[in-house]
Amino acid sequence: MTDGTASTGEVEVELDIHLAHSARMYDYYLGGTTNFPADREAAGRALAVFPYARTAARANRAFMRRSTRWLAEAGIRQFLDIGTGIPTSPNLHEVAQSVAPDAKVVYADNDPIVLLHAQALLRGTEQGVTAYVQADVREPGDLLEAARAVLDFSRPIALSMNALLHFVPFDAHRITEGLKAELPSGSALVISHVTPDFAPEETARLIQVYTAAGTPVAACTREEFTRFFTGWDLLDPGAVATTRWRPDPDDTEDISDAEASCYGGVALRP
Repeated sequence: MTDGTASTGEVEVELDIHLAHSARMYDYYLGGTTNFPADREAAGRALAVFPYARTAARANRAFMRRSTRWLAEAGIRQFLDIGTGIPTSPNLHEVAQSVAPDAKVVYADNDPIVLLHAQALLRGTEQGVTAYVQADVREPGDLLEAARAVLDFSRPIALSMNALLHFVPFDAHRITEGLKAELPSGSALVISHVTPDFAPEETARLIQVYTAAGTPVAACTREEFTRFFTGWDLLDPGAVATTRWRPDPDDTEDISDAEASCYGGVALRP
């Protein structure tokens, strides 16, 4: 790929491949190919100080799959995934629609390279709906307006913000409360967030690498993490390392809390 202007629908975006981007670094951790030398160089610096990055990324994706499957099996048929990142199969819509083919899924992300790969996200079931909007969680009004074109906000919606809120360190709780207020009873909130609780020194160095690359990051303690779910019913086992949230019985990969270094939690609105 080279620099240029790409268009999907009526949206035009400028790509800058010379600056590292967190979504493309994450893609690199997961073994993807949608990344550039700047992303790989920054990811290499991150791995040098936080050798668990690849494992943590896999653990986070597994948490997304388990939480989505559980919510679909519990009857939720609408999903709003903010900060979806670069497509890595199985994506959230694939998990939800494998349980409920009529599920509606809206992906939202502000990264132009995700926009360029939206076609990969849009291949859902014939019975369901899979859509993508370019939107920024820091502008929740615009994001929700776009989501309303697909989702029925009078019926339960599962809002997923996995590995996202640590990239909006100063507004994360305010933004989350604003989004929660728009969701009806029976809705779900799914969040994963990097934490210093399990590997404090490595996490501090990781944050320095991301900040130096132009992407501010903030880790949160368990107490700060549970605040995201205030007023909602946090499901068992509560706020735990992502690998400890309802693990699959046949999952043989042994990942420590330090290697995961993220809290995960799921809550329902009463």
